[in-house]
Amino acid sequence: MDQKLLDILVCPVSKAPVEWNRETNELVCRTSGLAYPIRDDIPVMLESEARTLTADERLHEKK
Repeated sequence: MDQKLLDILVCPVSKAPVEWNRETNELVCRTSGLAYPIRDDIPVMLESEARTLTADERLHEKK
């Protein structure tokens, strides 16, 4: 994922920054509790396509 793109992308629901989860290839917003898929290297920033984070995922901080 391109760092410049990550720097400008925000969650469409909360407007908070997102972080890239390499393991799941998703953009994660802990504020809204949603994870947006990346398909063919294109972030799909639609609430209807996002999955809800589990309680553990919401609490886990990026190291």
